[in-house]
Amino acid sequence: MANRTGRPGQAYESKPLDATDLRILTELQRNARITLAELGRRVALSAPSVAERVQRLEDTGVITGYHATVDPRVLGFAISVMVRVQPAQRELSRIPKIADEIPEIVECHRMTGDDCYFFVAHLRTIDELEPILDRFTPYARTTTSILQSAPVSRRPLPL
Repeated sequence: MANRTGRPGQAYESKPLDATDLRILTELQRNARITLAELGRRVALSAPSVAERVQRLEDTGVITGYHATVDPRVLGFAISVMVRVQPAQRELSRIPKIADEIPEIVECHRMTGDDCYFFVAHLRTIDELEPILDRFTPYARTTTSILQSAPVSRRPLPL
């Protein structure tokens, strides 16, 4: 059975991807709402053939999900922050648990270096930041940066 975790650093137990799989992935990264018929046209396959390949890519964990990208500012989240977290000794495992409990935190990553984690949060006002940071301060030191813009926004992998 294939590994379905989709976590970085873990090998997939599936056959290597061919050029058609890579074209499918490129198209889906550009527009995950594309119809199977249109996707098939773009990669020169029938809709059933492309559906079978997409299903295999999902089953083997290459495709881990589909999502809508929304602009937080349009929804009233005017402030975005990136917070680096340096846990105290023996508190490493506590940080992702706290982050998971805070809905404003939209992503949390473990990384190398003195700061073992960083997270991104979207806030309606700057007053929302302090209670979030206060959840971490008994267990870690935090360094916060306010995000101004995204000169390179999320984009497809160069397949």
